Amino acid sequence: MSLHGPYDPDNIFARILRGDIPSVTVWEDDHVRVFMDVFPQSEGHMLVISKTSQARNLLEVEPDTLDRVMRAVHRTARAAEKALKPEGISIMQFNGEAGGQTVFHLHFHIIPRWSDRPMKGHGHAPMADSDRLRALADRVAAELDPA
Repeated sequence: MSLHGPYDPDNIFARILRGDIPSVTVWEDDHVRVFMDVFPQSEGHMLVISKTSQARNLLEVEPDTLDRVMRAVHRTARAAEKALKPEGISIMQFNGEAGGQTVFHLHFHIIPRWSDRPMKGHGHAPMADSDRLRALADRVAAELDPA
């Protein structure tokens, strides 16, 4: 898909937001949801999405929405660092199919990293166990700074 086009209300993240598909939520408020990636590239891989915008990518997002989403990325990455003690954290965001985007609903990846654990490829990791994801989500949520 290109950088521009109509929003697909049946994309997987829209379906998660509607409750059509289950997800392991780390935290959410009226504007954003943070949930575990079911195909994690590394332990603790999370996704941050807007609950209010139909922006497909960074080029289309409203400035106020981007501000809220980025604050959520920052808050969650800080909690992941406290909870999981990674050696690094990758924050990723893809735009357009040629840019690596696979779901056309603006989202950011928070991926904890360790030097002795290679990161799995984007969209190539095996599906994770939901109980393991819930345990990781709870550890990160316990370390969130107050909103």
